[in-house]
Amino acid sequence: MDSATLGAILVMAAATYAMRAGGYWVMGRVPIAGFVAAWLRALPGPVLIALIAPGLLAGGAAEWAGAGATLAALRLFGREDLAVLAGVATVAGARGFLAV
Repeated sequence: MDSATLGAILVMAAATYAMRAGGYWVMGRVPIAGFVAAWLRALPGPVLIALIAPGLLAGGAAEWAGAGATLAALRLFGREDLAVLAGVATVAGARGFLAV
């Protein structure tokens, strides 16, 4: 790797860190009450839907099975980590099964 590539990677890493740390710094100075508190409580659901929906709609049977397994595991165990694991394992298994 040449020095220009390494320099570009380091500059991008620093910029990424500055954006993330800057967000924490700014939100540390914003009073979390009223509208801001309600907005932050409501935000995770729409963000997750925006991340999941395109892949699910463009996906096939494996992705739909994974979504179903994720929801079932979340209802059964009530733990997000186990639900994600169940969904990923289901998609991987279904893709392997459907590829045969």
